[in-house]
Amino acid sequence: MKEIFAEIITIGDEILFGQITDTNSQWISAEFDKIGIKTRRKTSVSDKAQEIVTALKEAESRVDIILITGGLGPTKDDLTKGVLAKYFGVELRRNDVSFNEVKSFFEKIGRPFNELNWGQADLPTNCTRVQNKYGTAPGMWFEENNTIYVSMPGVPFEMKAMVTDTVLGRLKEKFSLPVIHHKMIRTVGIGESWLADEIAEWENNLPSHIKLAYLPGMWQVRLRLTGVGVDKKILEKEIEDEFAKVFPTIEKYIFGYENVELEEAIGMILKEKGLSIAFAESCTGGYISHLMTSVSGSSEYLKGAVVAYSNEVKMKQLGVRSETLKEFGAVSEETAIEMAEGVRKNLETDIGFSSTGIAGPSGGTEEKPVGTIWLAFSSKDKTKTIKLNLAGTRELNIKHTAVNALNLIRLSL
Repeated sequence: MKEIFAEIITIGDEILFGQITDTNSQWISAEFDKIGIKTRRKTSVSDKAQEIVTALKEAESRVDIILITGGLGPTKDDLTKGVLAKYFGVELRRNDVSFNEVKSFFEKIGRPFNELNWGQADLPTNCTRVQNKYGTAPGMWFEENNTIYVSMPGVPFEMKAMVTDTVLGRLKEKFSLPVIHHKMIRTVGIGESWLADEIAEWENNLPSHIKLAYLPGMWQVRLRLTGVGVDKKILEKEIEDEFAKVFPTIEKYIFGYENVELEEAIGMILKEKGLSIAFAESCTGGYISHLMTSVSGSSEYLKGAVVAYSNEVKMKQLGVRSETLKEFGAVSEETAIEMAEGVRKNLETDIGFSSTGIAGPSGGTEEKPVGTIWLAFSSKDKTKTIKLNLAGTRELNIKHTAVNALNLIRLSL
């Protein structure tokens, strides 16, 4: 089955100046994905006629569908409608249905209806009008040069109503669309290149209609399989079968699927095992606890936390021995262990976990440079520690530490 490709063009200087965020193209591409249309490119252009024309010509050469948002207002900087008319070599003509809708809209809100508003009812003669339920600028549907063009307002709620109520249905009638199915595996504890090396043979033998994408994040990599076919159930089974083949190779790195975050996966394990946990944080300042408590229902397994930033708090609240601090220092495996054991005993939990280190940018020494972090996991049966040597900013070091902390908990459980 032929794949159908689309390009989304957003028009407006305010997008390019960074004054607003383009959420329209993200939303449209997600809706297209649901019905089997692949978005090949997203383009943002300024409110200049030549820029819009260039974008249209380039898009026309590579896709079947072009969706345009923005530039349909009543003011002089709104050029889209006039540019489209000139692009197709047609005139603008008053559309009586649109005129009555615009007039009724202003009468309803009790505001005057002037010549600028009248102009919004003028449409290119070769377009099919698309109703705007929530505004005064109608959308426009064109079928020219073996391409479908749809121009809509940039106001998100106006555009979304047009897409949902009209555009998607017309596109499904116009094209025989394939099924697109995605499956996501979430991994942690292995870098993108190392992961690619581990699964290279499997990746090389994937069927031609199933593609693998690597989506790296902070100490995490998402693996997304995307399949294109004609039967959804068959496609879903094919992708499940492919993941079943690779699972034994990377099982130790997998913590979840689809949109499950690492802290959510940890919570699931703790609930399943009926275990409680408490945290003693120094260099992370409560950030690990913050991630854990961002999950709804975390009170079932997380009892509390101590931010032990000073040595005095480490000793008084967690029971870290002064001799340990004097001999090994606050940033040491020995101190991390005593912090984890102390918070576990004091808060009466099954597990205690600690972090201590130098997040930077100051505080490092030749022996213990910035980025030196110790993590400790403590239960009544075992103790595990890891040392990190990080090289990011303070913020990145804290976030990297938190991901490593959660992964240590996962592996320990």
